[in-house]
Formats: sequence, structure tokens, C-alpha cells
Amino acid sequence: MTVNPPQVERPGRKELGRALLETKAMSPDWTPTFAAVDRASFLPDLIWPWDTKTDTSVAVDRTTDADAWYAAADSNMPLVTQWDDGEHSGTTPGRVSTSSSSAPSVNYGLFQDLSPDEGMRVLDVATGTGETAGALYHRCVGTRGRGRVTTIEVDHSVSRQAREKLCAAGLYPDVVTGDGFVGHADDAPYDRILATVGLRELPGAWVRQIRKGGVIAAPWGTHYSNADAVVRLVANSGVALGHFTRPVEFMKMRAQRSPKREHSKYVPAGAFDSANTSTTAVTELEFITGRYTALPFALGLRVRNCFQAVAEARDGARPVWFYGLGDSSWACVMFRDGEEARVWQSGPRRLWDEVEAAYRWWEDQGRPEHERFGLTVTSEGQSAWLDAPGDSWPV
Repeated sequence: MTVNPPQVERPGRKELGRALLETKAMSPDWTPTFAAVDRASFLPDLIWPWDTKTDTSVAVDRTTDADAWYAAADSNMPLVTQWDDGEHSGTTPGRVSTSSSSAPSVNYGLFQDLSPDEGMRVLDVATGTGETAGALYHRCVGTRGRGRVTTIEVDHSVSRQAREKLCAAGLYPDVVTGDGFVGHADDAPYDRILATVGLRELPGAWVRQIRKGGVIAAPWGTHYSNADAVVRLVANSGVALGHFTRPVEFMKMRAQRSPKREHSKYVPAGAFDSANTSTTAVTELEFITGRYTALPFALGLRVRNCFQAVAEARDGARPVWFYGLGDSSWACVMFRDGEEARVWQSGPRRLWDEVEAAYRWWEDQGRPEHERFGLTVTSEGQSAWLDAPGDSWPV
């Protein structure tokens, strides 16, 4: 293997590597891979750095502002590389980000969960820019060529560009265009399977394509919110199970995106007049816990087929909406400063009652963080559990 090194050793990239080590996002044994596989080598000229604090993005073009482009490439932030499944054009952000380069701390955290090593056979799901596949190739195939890395991407254009970037960098994983949800049986069985795309259902095909004792690492969550977490599963005779390791947010696999919800179809004019009304002692401070916190993730595990939408607070009031997926159920909780929250519910389910029951359960269990939860996946489906898989429930 001949890896083409970066032409310029950039101070920003040195600082990024140092920060990843100091924060333990990257373990020291990954430093050779970080040095050899340069994120900038895989990026297109036009990128959109994503500010996770404000959820905003402004385009940066290497052809007009190379300094800003390299600063973004050497930052610890996600970079959007495609909008709207490739139908977007221009420099303004599109509607939905559909391909990206993940923040380096997230990628190297995933590598630590996956624990791949030289000589292993690895499936990388969601090729994207190709950087992750390149890093896995450097780690597993190495100079001896004893391992094998297969990377699969559903978007033909994204896959083609990644292949070109990988070859230019002297990295040669098998680049496949196809549906990552079904895996890639031709190169199975795998020692490791890594997904860099958010999942709502972890495929039974992956469990069938991995060796006994193999590891699957993937961002996973429910339709309840964007509060995902990385799950690390170990395979054993048709079953893969393991704990979640840390909260993350990833763009979702195209076939598993949340269904569109039209508020007016759930809540037509006059719907509040006929809705069931009540109050709740749960406060806004208790319920709206913020990004990357465990509560929305836990509620998603306990309340099936439900989507939550938290509105902005205005004039001391904040509505939180809940929509049933697959039926017409809806609920609204109106939090007001200094007042007990009022609740409206309608439809076949009483969604707030379900959510409040899940919230009380979470409290009774000691407000568990992500790491106490786990997932079991078989060919029949998936179930979640707290602390140990013996007492699980379907998700």
C-alpha cells in the first residue's frame, strides 16, 4: 500500500490531532492513521461547515477562499457535502443534508467502539466522502495487505467521487454502490461492521453477515427525536447485543428517515375543542433537558411510534407536540412560566399519558444515562433493555 501524504503539513491539522488525543476522542494507536489519512483529501471544493450550537451552515468554497476551506477541513465539526439527495445546487444550504464528513472526534470515537485491527475483514456502511473507509483500510489492510475493507454507498455520484478520492490517496477498499441496509454478502463474513449513518432499525442481514464474536458499531435511535446513541453489538449465533456507548446525531439512512408529518392533518381547525384535556405536574425544566441528554433517548425507547416536536418558547409559554406514527393520535403540552402545564390529547392513543408514564419510569430507574441501555438484534427484530438483556421490550 502506498499512501499519498498531504502536500502541506498544516498547523491546524496538527492542532486537531493534538486535541483529539488530549480529549481521548482518539486513542494513541490511531495516530498513524490520522497522520496518513487526511480529511481534506476527501472533501469537495464546496462544503458547508455545520455549527451544531446554532444548527446553521454557511458555504465555504476552496476555489475562492482556500484558507477558510482548510480551516473547516481541520476543524472538529461536521461538514455537509451534499443536500437533498444531490438535487440541490448553489451555495445556500438545501432543505435536508444527505451526505457529510462527520466531526473527527465522532469518527475516531466510532473507531474505538469498533476496535478493528490489522488483518480483519470490515464492512463500512455509508461511504460518504470515503475518509472513513480510507482510515479503516489503512488500519486493517496496512502494508501487508492481509485484511479487507468493503464500503457501500447508496448514492451513485457520492460513491463514484469517493472511489476517485480513495484511489488518489493510495487507498483501495472495495467500493460498492448499493443499499447498505442489506449489507454485502459477497465479501462476508465480516469481523467488523461500521455504520456512519443513523439507523432506526438495525438490519438482521448484518447479524447474518458477521462472524461469531464480531462487532457491529452504529448510530441508532427512534423516530421520537434526533437523540441517537452509538450502539456496540457483539454477535453470537444469530444474535447481536450490547450497550450504547455515547450520544450522537447522524443524518439518517435514506430508507429510514422519519415519515413526513403534516400538523394540520393531525390537528385540524377546531381540534382543541373536542380534545381530552388535563394538567400535568411535570415541569418544562424537568422535561426539556437539552441536546445529547438521556431523557429524549429513553422516552423514544419506551414510547413506540411517536414523534416529539419541541417549539420555541414565546412570551413565557412553550408548546411541545406529540404525533402518533401510523394513526391520527396527537397531544400537546403547554408549559407556562409559574403555572401547571395544560395538556390536550386526541385520537386512538393518549400520547402524553404514555410519555409521562415513560418519564416516571425513567425517574424511578435513577435517571439512567445512555450507557445503561442496550439493544438486542435478531433476524426477527430488535429489543431494548436497561442494564441487562434479560428484561427487554420491543422497539
